[in-house]
Amino acid sequence: MPIVQITLVKGRDSALVEDCVRRVARTVSDSLDAPLGTVRVVVNEVEPQHFAVGDRLKSDP
Repeated sequence: MPIVQITLVKGRDSALVEDCVRRVARTVSDSLDAPLGTVRVVVNEVEPQHFAVGDRLKSDP
């Protein structure tokens, strides 16, 4: 049972995230020859002030 976790900064359109989840699930299923029904995809959305690249928060101007 493949499990994929994706972490995103909040703010993307919900439809885009849903499309990503479906595409990732199909890609993992195809590339690992795993039944689609066994693939799990979890999206964790974090607040911009809780995500940093180095010491720069995504919420910084």
